Amino acid sequence: MANFSPAQYDALERAITDGRRIAVQRPGSGEVVVLPRRLRLVGGREMIEAAHPTTGDRLNLYLDEIDAFEVVK
Repeated sequence: MANFSPAQYDALERAITDGRRIAVQRPGSGEVVVLPRRLRLVGGREMIEAAHPTTGDRLNLYLDEIDAFEVVK
């Protein structure tokens, strides 16, 4: 679990607004590239609602379960 900086939150929010992909690293799962749709609070936890960029399958990624993320350029 990582603590994200204000700059990282800004980058995530900008990726959501601009429709850009992010690469997410989760422990034990490797890296996954998703298209973030929304950042919201669920049960006191921050969650990224995302979609797989090819299939459109929906994914819910909790920030407290993510090691790192990077906006794909």
